Amino acid sequence: MSPSKTLLITGVSSGFGRALALEALGTGHRVVGTVRNEQARREFEALAAENATARILDVTDFDAIDAVVADIERTVGPVDVLVNNAGYGHEGIFEESPLADMRRQFDVNVFGAVAMMKAVLPYMRDRRSGHILNITSMGGHIMLPGISYYCGSKFALEGISESVGKEVKPFGITVTAVAPGSFRTDWAGRSMIRTPRSIADYDGLFDPIREARQQKSGKQLGDPAKAARAMLHIIASDAPPAHLLLGSDAIDLVRQKWASLAEEIDRWETVTRSTDG
Repeated sequence: MSPSKTLLITGVSSGFGRALALEALGTGHRVVGTVRNEQARREFEALAAENATARILDVTDFDAIDAVVADIERTVGPVDVLVNNAGYGHEGIFEESPLADMRRQFDVNVFGAVAMMKAVLPYMRDRRSGHILNITSMGGHIMLPGISYYCGSKFALEGISESVGKEVKPFGITVTAVAPGSFRTDWAGRSMIRTPRSIADYDGLFDPIREARQQKSGKQLGDPAKAARAMLHIIASDAPPAHLLLGSDAIDLVRQKWASLAEEIDRWETVTRSTDG
């Protein structure tokens, strides 16, 4: 068993956050989880009297995050691992989806994660150790019709993770972007925000996709508990990856994307090189 660590996980009430918290507690780690209300706080702390601690926090309340992290460092102990799990999916045709929906998507999925990273990094840098896991998605590598806002947010978090990882590596801090494929979470169910349809031109493309996604919800191949074990494996690793795909659909689809991109780059190489001075 690897040495016990203190994990700060955002969004532990359901999905990957809940699964990871349960697996981590079961293997002797201490978990501080963020929740949205007092009832959720009591329920989470009842999971393990000694090792489960909860803090009420909305990750879009950017002004509150620094104080919450400072309190955790002071009263619970040093945060060894931050897991930015809080997030949700937005589904909707780009032309139909209000700009306000995109702002909300990025506030939660990107700016919330960034604010949490900024809050823990000074402590980790002082200790010259730490690990940040940002839960992205295979949608941070591939694009699918009808989830452009969601994929945009995950592409952003993938890029931020890799860049910050290079900045903090000299301080003994690792950043890993964890990109799950389709798992049996609430992502495509009650957690997803769906923009109503309004433009008939998109019916033929998108209606079958939306219907298939709804029918598949809860029946996906991926097991959240196994994803949690995979994350604990990299947390325990002496050389964790900068990127980790989870699920056979994720690795197959991302490999197809890379192969297609390589072909397109080759096909347009002459034009690309023609711009040099």
